[in-house]
Amino acid sequence: MTLPLFTVGAGALSQLGPGDTLVLDGSEGRHAATVRRIGAGERVYVADGRGTRAETVVEGVRPDALLLRVESVETQPEPSPRFVLVQALAKGDRDDDAIEAATEIGVDEVVPWQAGRSIVQWRGQRGEKARGKWQNVLEAASKQSRRSRVPALAPLATTRSLAQRIQGAAAAYVLHEDAAAPLAAQPLPASGEVLVVVGPEGGISPEELATFEAAGAVAVRLGSTVLRSSSAGPAALAVLSAASRWR
Repeated sequence: MTLPLFTVGAGALSQLGPGDTLVLDGSEGRHAATVRRIGAGERVYVADGRGTRAETVVEGVRPDALLLRVESVETQPEPSPRFVLVQALAKGDRDDDAIEAATEIGVDEVVPWQAGRSIVQWRGQRGEKARGKWQNVLEAASKQSRRSRVPALAPLATTRSLAQRIQGAAAAYVLHEDAAAPLAAQPLPASGEVLVVVGPEGGISPEELATFEAAGAVAVRLGSTVLRSSSAGPAALAVLSAASRWR
C-alpha cells in the first residue's frame, strides 16, 4: 500500500538528509496524529509541494505532531513538456471536479478562464473565495495522489490574455465538439508548455475559437461523444500522458 503523504512548507526539506529528524506539526501534524492515528514505527511521506519528498519513519507521536526520522530525500524535476489546463469557470462544482481529476492525472498548472459564456463570475470577495477553493482542491488532490509537486494556479485569464499565452506556448489545443482533428493524432513537443483549453457549459464561442486559432491553437476533439466541462480536461490530459509520461 502506498504510504500516506503529508505536506510541509516550501524549503522545509531542502537541508535534510538520511538520519536527520523532522517535526511534522501544525494542522498536518494534528491530522496525522489524531485523525489518521499514525503510530510509532509507521512510515510516511513528507512533501514540500515544490517537488521534494522525504520518506520517513515515525519515532514519536504527540497529540499535535509527529517526530520523524528521515530515511531518504528525493527531488523530482519539473516535467517537460509542461501540461497546462485552461479551465473555463463553470457553475456548480464542475470546474472543481475538473481540476481535482486533472491534478490526479498529473497536470502541472491550472489556468482559470473567464470565458464569454461562463455563468460564474470571479469578482471581488466572491472571486477571492473561489480562487482559494481552487487552491485547496489542488493541494488536497496532490496529497491524495501522492504528488510531491502541487500544480501552479495561474491568475484569472481573460480571452485576450489567454490568446497571448497561446502565442508563447509550444502547443495549444482547444477542445471543441465540431473539430475534425483528433487530439490523439496531434504532435507533442519535447519541451515548453502544452495548453489544453476547455470551455464552459455553453461552449466556446465562435469568436473565442477564432481568436485562439489566430494565436496558434488547434481545435481538436477527443472522440465521437460530447464530454462535460468537468471531464473533458482530465480526459485530454490522459491522452497526452499516455503518449508521453505513462510509457
